[in-house]
Amino acid sequence: MTSKSEFFNPAKLSSRDKAAATDATARAIVDAEAAAREKKTVKLRALRLQQEAETPPVAAPTKKRMASKSRSAS
Repeated sequence: MTSKSEFFNPAKLSSRDKAAATDATARAIVDAEAAAREKKTVKLRALRLQQEAETPPVAAPTKKRMASKSRSAS
């Protein structure tokens, strides 16, 4: 049979140590997400530039002005 001391740490961590561990873990997660986001941004930018280079530029359609009706003063 196993004893409790094998599963539980007999020395208690101070609140400062717990906060430091939580802070380090949170910072690692945020840094990993930022790196993944940056990698995705670079990939999407490269794909967009490649797509723009392959397609011919399209001339912007000119807007036609509608003839204005003159109002008669009555």
